Amino acid sequence: MARPALLLPALLGLGLTAASALAQPLEQGQAIEFLQRIAEAARKLNYVGTYVYQHGDKFETSRIGHVVDGSNEIEKLETLDGPRREIVRTNDEVLCFYPEANILRIEKRASRRTFPALLPEDVASITEHYLIRKGGSERIAGFESQAVVLEPRDRMRYGHKFWAESRTGLLLKARMEDENRNVVEQFSFTQLEIGPGVTRAMVKPTFVARPPEWRLDRIPPEASPAPEPAEVVRGFPPGFRKIMETHRSKQGTSVTVTHQVYSDGLAAVSVFIEPSAARSRYNEGLTRQGAINIFTTRTAGDKLVTVLGETPAETVKLFGKTISRGE
Repeated sequence: MARPALLLPALLGLGLTAASALAQPLEQGQAIEFLQRIAEAARKLNYVGTYVYQHGDKFETSRIGHVVDGSNEIEKLETLDGPRREIVRTNDEVLCFYPEANILRIEKRASRRTFPALLPEDVASITEHYLIRKGGSERIAGFESQAVVLEPRDRMRYGHKFWAESRTGLLLKARMEDENRNVVEQFSFTQLEIGPGVTRAMVKPTFVARPPEWRLDRIPPEASPAPEPAEVVRGFPPGFRKIMETHRSKQGTSVTVTHQVYSDGLAAVSVFIEPSAARSRYNEGLTRQGAINIFTTRTAGDKLVTVLGETPAETVKLFGKTISRGE
């Protein structure tokens, strides 16, 4: 009779595997409703808090504030570890302050989403490539949360677990795991305030005016989203669509580098295409830097294709081979 008692700690240690095995998948309508609530909360609520970001064996602490004022969505993100950095976004305009380098950069909102707004506005496509299971409840940063597990339906993407605040749906914690159940990255609030106590004054830039000694970098809006509905390129992993493409010259040269971003709504893959002669050194094949898999190959037209993604190695390899064949 002692064996069941010994099995309980073992099951608890299995993380997403045990949790998902004990929970029935949500019906598509329920899954979409649950994910939509999380997505809308991050964009429509006022909140301010401190969170820890874990990436491999590295940890970073940041403070984020978010306020909706009429038709304006204002967000302030500041790092609390290492070199100081402050990013203030008003709708799609982004001001990036680097006080240690005396630089102010103005640009349009990037395609990559930030915590807690990790989900796209349209979550329906996520259910096509992830099996959604309801998890248990947990207390995070003083709030009760409801967990949901997203299991990939194939081996082309990683799994996710989200913890949403029970009352509002705001994302309190998010974890990505690779095919071996290792944590790729994790975000988690350690302190949080939600509601009318969060005011616009909390998201004002620290630097009201640019100091005269600072350099101003204005990044032109060269990114162009793919037309709707976005086309899925044949040969790529199922569900990945091109969401952005830019063409920029390498600094001090006339060499043009094409940057494409593909996404399935959660996973994102970046592709860089440039003349191979523009790079004095590079290693063809698959490499890994922390949680990022990188695949580099040459096309028949002697262009260099570099694919980066927080995805399984097979995914970046398939992207690289498909693009190189199409060149």
